[in-house]
Amino acid sequence: MTKVLGIGNALVDLLVSLENDDLLVELKLPKGSMTLVDEKTKENIARLVAALKREMASGGSAANTIHGLARLGVKTAFIGKIGLDEIGEFFQSDLVKSGIEPLLYKSKSASGLASAMISLDGERTFGTYLGAAVELSGSDLKSEHFKDFGILHVEGYLVQNHELLESIMKQASAAGLMISLDLASYNVVEANLDFLKRIAEKYVDLIFANEEEAKAFTGKEPAEALNEISKISKIAVVKIGKKGSLVKSGDLEFEISPVTAKAIDTTGAGDLYASGFIYGLINGLPLDKAGQIGSILSSTVIENIGAKIPDNSWPVLKEKIKSISLI
Repeated sequence: MTKVLGIGNALVDLLVSLENDDLLVELKLPKGSMTLVDEKTKENIARLVAALKREMASGGSAANTIHGLARLGVKTAFIGKIGLDEIGEFFQSDLVKSGIEPLLYKSKSASGLASAMISLDGERTFGTYLGAAVELSGSDLKSEHFKDFGILHVEGYLVQNHELLESIMKQASAAGLMISLDLASYNVVEANLDFLKRIAEKYVDLIFANEEEAKAFTGKEPAEALNEISKISKIAVVKIGKKGSLVKSGDLEFEISPVTAKAIDTTGAGDLYASGFIYGLINGLPLDKAGQIGSILSSTVIENIGAKIPDNSWPVLKEKIKSISLI
């Protein structure tokens, strides 16, 4: 089976259940966005949420996708940078526990921490302190990192470092990997639009975007955005929340029906959709079936707090996926 390499910010998520959205206003964090914060703001967030229900889990967009693929039996590895602290140890041990090969660099800086604040409607807002994660550079990467892999999945959050993202794309392309890019967050797309478009058109084979990211990338609504993105990459996926998703490759276009779910926390929905979709591609399934598998995983993760699907849910999910594969 094709091996998948993920590269992204090695972060641990601090998952906080909000009682209302007043805290987001106080912190000046746009609801539903990912905002980079400094160490002082990170500490301020920790202080303000101290009395709220919270838990910790390994995270980072690309790492979440790789975790999902690993649970589906795909051989995977992840490249990132962590600190020499408890948070970094937590991140690495979670990779190992999940059967993911850790290709981690280490720094004396504090490990990255993403404070994921979950509103009552399930929407999540990130205040992200990158710490050691942001120190990953293009010079860290070697050609041997890309050997024996068939697909590279990269999170759009890395666009904060243009040199790193371009180096990743060049080396993966030279090694013949299929390149998958998740656009990550609408405000990240808006801030790096010209660069993202150039990189995507030159290197990327598969683009994942939600409705807001697709609009930020193209200026258009989902259906038209899908067409625009499909002109740039071989496969375009636009996720439209409760309405499902749209997939296009060349003249083939599919509307994927949503899977009904009671959303508690949307953290990881797009990441796990990517897990399911890439799993479908690896197994040679048509694009509509790959999208169906993505929908199954994303609908499951949003019924739980955090970006991981609970262990006891996977046996049932694998049976559902198997039935889709056999139809």
